[in-house]
Amino acid sequence: MKRNLAVFLFLSVGLIVARVSVSNAHGASASTPTEEDAVLVGAGDIADCSDLSGAEATAKLLEAIPGTVMAVGDLAYPDGTQANFACYDKTWGRVKTRTRPAVGNHEFHSTGATYYFSYFGAAAGDATKGYFSYELGAWHVIVLNSECAAIGGCEAGSNEEQWLRTDLASHPAACTLAYFHKPLFSSGGAHGDAPEFRPFWHALYEAHADVVVNGHDHDYERFAPQSPEANADAARGIREFVVGTGGKNHRPFGAPHANSEVRNADTFGVLKLTLRHGAYDWQFIPEAGKTFRDAGSGKCH
Repeated sequence: MKRNLAVFLFLSVGLIVARVSVSNAHGASASTPTEEDAVLVGAGDIADCSDLSGAEATAKLLEAIPGTVMAVGDLAYPDGTQANFACYDKTWGRVKTRTRPAVGNHEFHSTGATYYFSYFGAAAGDATKGYFSYELGAWHVIVLNSECAAIGGCEAGSNEEQWLRTDLASHPAACTLAYFHKPLFSSGGAHGDAPEFRPFWHALYEAHADVVVNGHDHDYERFAPQSPEANADAARGIREFVVGTGGKNHRPFGAPHANSEVRNADTFGVLKLTLRHGAYDWQFIPEAGKTFRDAGSGKCH
């Protein structure tokens, strides 16, 4: 009788411990993934046929990371031609089947970014627009076209800005992320801020979006959550990442902008975003042989 009672107590305690472990694994911990999490990983400013070493280094990282790949513009230098995309295909093309791209200015060096849309097909959205959205886990993801002049403008009231507002209203997800090539905010010395995208930010901010990812400046920069007017806003602000580290080259920073938290301009790599229910984790993963890293977590609004 005593032996049976001991066994019963042992099994009961074990069941309680197991339940506690499961609860912790699915709770607030940012280090333990769940089956419901989704991964979005990538960068912009990628493949140049004159030197593919950087693009090859980041392609190897992607092959080791499962999830959806975001190619954040300027994928095939210098002109987005079929020959240029052959070099992209040798590197990031190895994960083409799970890539959702955003178009960059170098793709539009070829009229209408013709080969970009031909190469990616339906994954790049409507070839007359270049913007679209999709669901990833519990998140709503929006891909915008930052080549405003080629598609009729990005200002308030433009077709793309109005589409963005309609899309946000139609998808009231708890968590929302957008990526497009040119950033509103950047400390990069080559390009810097692109204020023409403030209307996009206003639409995203008003809809309580959480994260924006860009490229264009060939560096990595992370900003604290902020408003479209660059005011720090921990409650409602959007966190922006500039990840122009896909392999093209490196460029120096200018003066650090307000709310810029982390900057690096000598490491190729990819940004891995683990999209959770109500939260996200970020990791900048460097090319082999480099030591710069960045990681953290945030909650959705």
